Amino acid sequence: MSLRACLGTARSLQAITRRTFPSSRTIQPRYFPRTLSTSNHLRNATPPPINPGKPAEPVPVIVKVKRVGKWRTFLQILGRVTLVTILTTGGLIYYMAWKDRHPGDQIPHDPSKKTIVVLGSGWAAISMLKSLDTQEYNVIVISPRNYFLFTPLLPSVPVGTVDPRSIIQPIRYITRHKARRVLVYEGEALAVDPEGKTVTFQDTSPIRGEGGPSTISYDYLIYAVGAETQTFGIPGAKENSCFLKELWDAEQLRSKTMDCIESAAFPGQSDSEVDRLLHMVVVGGGPTGVELAGELHDFVVDDLMRWYPELAQRVRITLIEALPNVLPMFSKQLIAYTEKTFKQNKIDILTRTMVKEIKPKAVVVKDPSGAAVDIPFGLLVWAGGNTLRPITKDLVAKLGANQTNKRGLTVDDHMVVLGSNGAIYSFGDCTATSYAPTAQVAAQQGAYVGRLFNQMAEKARLEALVEELKRDKADLSEIDAASKKLLKASKFKPFHYSHQGSLAYIGSDKAVADLPFLNGNFSSGGVFTFLFWRSAYMSTLFSLRNRSLVAIDWVKVSIFGRDVSRD
Repeated sequence: MSLRACLGTARSLQAITRRTFPSSRTIQPRYFPRTLSTSNHLRNATPPPINPGKPAEPVPVIVKVKRVGKWRTFLQILGRVTLVTILTTGGLIYYMAWKDRHPGDQIPHDPSKKTIVVLGSGWAAISMLKSLDTQEYNVIVISPRNYFLFTPLLPSVPVGTVDPRSIIQPIRYITRHKARRVLVYEGEALAVDPEGKTVTFQDTSPIRGEGGPSTISYDYLIYAVGAETQTFGIPGAKENSCFLKELWDAEQLRSKTMDCIESAAFPGQSDSEVDRLLHMVVVGGGPTGVELAGELHDFVVDDLMRWYPELAQRVRITLIEALPNVLPMFSKQLIAYTEKTFKQNKIDILTRTMVKEIKPKAVVVKDPSGAAVDIPFGLLVWAGGNTLRPITKDLVAKLGANQTNKRGLTVDDHMVVLGSNGAIYSFGDCTATSYAPTAQVAAQQGAYVGRLFNQMAEKARLEALVEELKRDKADLSEIDAASKKLLKASKFKPFHYSHQGSLAYIGSDKAVADLPFLNGNFSSGGVFTFLFWRSAYMSTLFSLRNRSLVAIDWVKVSIFGRDVSRD
C-alpha cells in the first residue's frame, strides 16, 4: 500500500471516531517513515469493527471519599492558628520597633514656659520624665551618663548571663518621644545655688571641647543624683575591692573575675596561692550581694566545670554580712530557705561578721566571738550601703537649719526639699525618708512628681481661664464650672508608697519572692518563683528593645553557655 493510501485510511478512521465519540479529543494522525516494517504492519493491520449506529456506553467513575480524622483536623486548625499568631506577633513587634526608631517632630522651647532642670538619669529622674507632660514646661536633663541603667539585672552582668548593652537605654530615647524638645547635657553637676536658682556643671568625658564649666538657671530643680557606695571608712575598701553600683563596675568585675581564674591556671602557682586566687568574697547580705553570689555559683557550675575542670572544684564563694542574717527585708521563712540553698550550693555565709580592713590579698574580719581573722581572697566585691555624694552634702550645708539629717535631704510629703521655697524637688537615694532606698521606691516617687507637675500646669491654666472669663464678663455658669475645676486641681495629694513586693535570685535557677497579698504577705521560693522573677523583670524593663535583648541573652546562655573570654 502506498503512503497516500495509508493517509487516506487514517483520515477515515478519524472521521468515524468523531461520529462515534463526539466528546472525545481529536486523534491526530501519526506519520511513519516509509520503511519495509511499517509498510508490512499497515498492510496486514485489521481495523477494529465499528458500529456507527450504537454509541459507546460511558464507564462509571466511582469516587471514594476518605474521611478525615479528628486529630488531623485539630492539627490543621492548630497549624493555621499558629501561623496567624506568628505573623500577627511579628508584624506587631516590627511596627512597635519601627515606631520607637522614628520619633515625630517636637515643639521647640518656649521662653514663656517655666524651665525644669533634671539632675540624674536613674530610676527617680527617668520615672519623672516619663510621666511629665513637656508641653507645659521647658526641660533640661544633666547627667554624667547618657543612659538609663536597669539596676535589678546588674548582678547578672559580671558573669555574662546578660550583656551590658541589654540593660541600658539611652536618655534620648525618652526625651525624643516627648511632645516638646528636651535638652540633654552629658556632664556632672558641680554645685547648686538655691538662692540664685542656678546649677553649675561640666563635661567629665575623656574627650572635651574648649568650653569649661557651664551655669544655667531654673524655675524648678529635680534633684535626683542618687548616692555613692558606703564604705564606712574601712581602710582599703576603695583601693582593694570592686563595687557593683554602675555599669562600668560590673564590666570591671567581669574582667577581674576571669583574671583570677587565668592567673590560677598559670604554671608555677603553689596550692595555697591557687586557693587564694579562686576565693571570691562578697561583702553585703542584701539583694545585690545575694544575687551576685548566686550568679557566681551558676557561672562556676554551668561553665567553669566544662572549660576549667581542674580549677572549678577549688573555687570558693563566701558571703559576709554584719547583721544576724542575709536579706533582712524578707520573711524569716525565705531567709531560712536562702541560707539552706546557699549551704547546698557550698556558698559560705558569715553572719555577725564585721569587716575591719581590706588588704590587697586578704580581708580582716571580726567574727562573732570577737577574734580578728584574716581571710585570703582573689576577688572581693563590696556590696554595702549608700552614702551622700559631695554635691548633696554641699547642698545640705547651703540650706542650713532646714536640713539636719545626715542620711540625705529632708523633704515634705510632696517631695519638696525643705528650705528651698518650693523650687527644689528631690527623691530617690539622695533623700532621707522612711522608705528603703530601692528602685521601686524611687520609681514611684518620680512618677508621682511628674504627675504633680502636670497638675500644677493644669492649675495655672485654669487660673488664667477663670481670670479671662471674669474679665470678659462671661456667663456665671461658665465661670462657676471653671472655678470648680480649679478647686479640684488645687488639691495636691501627698505621696503614698505602694509596696509591690521584694524579689531576689539565689542561684541554681531558684528565687525568693515576698509579695503583699490581701492583708498579709505571700512568701515563695524555688524554680517557679525563679520563672516569676524573670517574667516580672522582663515586664519592668524599659522598652521593647531591652526586653528583646535580655530574652535573647537568656536563650543564648541556655544554649551556648556563658562566655569565658577576657577583654
